[in-house]
Amino acid sequence: MAVSTDRALWSRAAEGDAEAFARLYDRHARAIYNFLYRRTASWSDAEDLTSAVFLHAWRRRGDIVLDRESALPWLLRTADYTVRNEWRSKARYRRALTAARLLISDERDHADDVAGRLDDDARIEQARTSLRRLPRQEREIVELCIWAGLDQQAAAIALNIPLGTVKSRLSRARKHLRELNLVPPVEAKP
Repeated sequence: MAVSTDRALWSRAAEGDAEAFARLYDRHARAIYNFLYRRTASWSDAEDLTSAVFLHAWRRRGDIVLDRESALPWLLRTADYTVRNEWRSKARYRRALTAARLLISDERDHADDVAGRLDDDARIEQARTSLRRLPRQEREIVELCIWAGLDQQAAAIALNIPLGTVKSRLSRARKHLRELNLVPPVEAKP
């Protein structure tokens, strides 16, 4: 099969072409998983949520029209909504358990700590802790532009905000991180 753009694959998937959708999955699943892993700091949650994002995409494939040639901005926005819904659901569940006085102490499942993931978990948690010090809007821009690797235009589409807003928020985020001594200052070119 010849290389197709995301828009062409999405169009074929909307008509029921499962192979086209599978190619979209192959192209973007890793980026979505990485984005969700950074948001959750749990590889198992990230795997489950990645599946949920692509299930939602499959169900909505006929309703969605891509703004750009890439489906990644739409998928990342969907991933963001999915992880937020998951957090709200878990928060409701914890409140219900607390109200019923059934909440037991959280014990870490040692099965999640397999095969060298401890170091990755510690690094991602350190990065998340640093990012929590930023305002939410700046943090979202850093997550999309730096972690997920989107360009500023794609981040604007994913957040449904103007490109200029993305640029100013990214600039402020970098300034705040430099003030917190979390990133080295950018050297001026001669």
